[in-house]
Amino acid sequence: MPSIADPRAFLEKLFYAAVAAADPDKALAAHLPEKPKGRTVVVGAGKGAAQMARAFERLWDAPLSGVIVTRYGYVVPCERIEVLEAAHPVPDESGLLAAERLMAAVSDLTEDDLVVALVCGGGSALLPAPAGDLTLADEIAVNRALLASGAPISAMNAVRKQVSRIKGGRLAALAHPAKVVSLVVSDIPGDNPALVASGPTIADAATRADALEIIGRYQLDLPDAVMRHLQDGKDEPPLPSDPRFARNEIKLVASAAIALHAAADVALKAGVETIVLSDAIEGEASDVGRQHAAIVTTISQRRMAAQGPILLLSGGETTVTMKGKGKGGRNSEFLLSFACAISGEKGISALAADTDGIDGSQDNAGAFADGTTVSRLADRKKDAAAFLERNDSWSAFAAIDDLFVTGPTGTNVNDFRAILLDPLD
Repeated sequence: MPSIADPRAFLEKLFYAAVAAADPDKALAAHLPEKPKGRTVVVGAGKGAAQMARAFERLWDAPLSGVIVTRYGYVVPCERIEVLEAAHPVPDESGLLAAERLMAAVSDLTEDDLVVALVCGGGSALLPAPAGDLTLADEIAVNRALLASGAPISAMNAVRKQVSRIKGGRLAALAHPAKVVSLVVSDIPGDNPALVASGPTIADAATRADALEIIGRYQLDLPDAVMRHLQDGKDEPPLPSDPRFARNEIKLVASAAIALHAAADVALKAGVETIVLSDAIEGEASDVGRQHAAIVTTISQRRMAAQGPILLLSGGETTVTMKGKGKGGRNSEFLLSFACAISGEKGISALAADTDGIDGSQDNAGAFADGTTVSRLADRKKDAAAFLERNDSWSAFAAIDDLFVTGPTGTNVNDFRAILLDPLD
């Protein structure tokens, strides 16, 4: 079996195959709802919401109106659906105004009307709508604490929906008696649609007690007003059994599993043996990096060169507990930890990237690494372990020109990790 001539180009090809599998035009076409007797109103939120809106407009050959919100810089032109912009990952005033617009769009509807909700990752931050007496500053404080906590996304969103007027199925409740069809691109390990964007149109069974337990477990320091709101036991989000949701439908149109298997198909057609480890890996990014390194080095030690290349794929969403003040995201942190653990190993190349095109708060999707990453940093008088210690993985990969920059991809099915072991390399 011949080796892969250009490992990085091969890994990049796999990433784009994964992203293409979650392309909104392809994903939505098979999941269009029946046309209603009355109006069709489209609402949506997320980093890929504008692309979903444009695709839905192309596919929907009937009147519609609507409004969606996406991250700054992620706008694509739509003809009938208004596209708003707001901040991510920390909410801002524009997000607050966007949430009000979405809630107004689904008000005063009838049972003959249809609400189509286009929901994807990033919607939690893009739809701040503080509940009760809480303020935008309170909701921002909650988001900052969660982002620095190391909590998995499922736990983050369980807290977020308890301090909101729009999350946790509340937007769907406002739309009643209209039917609500939620078209969901999942960025959640396990693909629970109620957790994507904190479920503005999808209720789940999480309670205030669950949120308080998470706050205690991760030792979150939240404003007093937030804690009072959570402890008063009033105005909890609706449960899935709420009769207002009886006619609603939920359709998972794209996910990490679909994306990873698309990448695996490309690798298999190239003659590369492929193993999909999991599409739902969670945990501290640096720990997961070391675990992947242990797997690949064990395989490397046991395989014969004549057996040819092998590819490991994984997805899910890791977390980073901030200890330093560096730049980076969970994928670059994973990869720097991985690089430290495989330093000096030959024939190992890796790519880790966020399928939405942005890893953390910088402009890169992720980065590349191999057995020479640490030594090339050392050649520049830079210490890979020190970068990792201060959560500064972006700076590490920028220093050796190994960042992977794609720009916005138009979708979001979570992390993509591909590790190529090529014994002939």
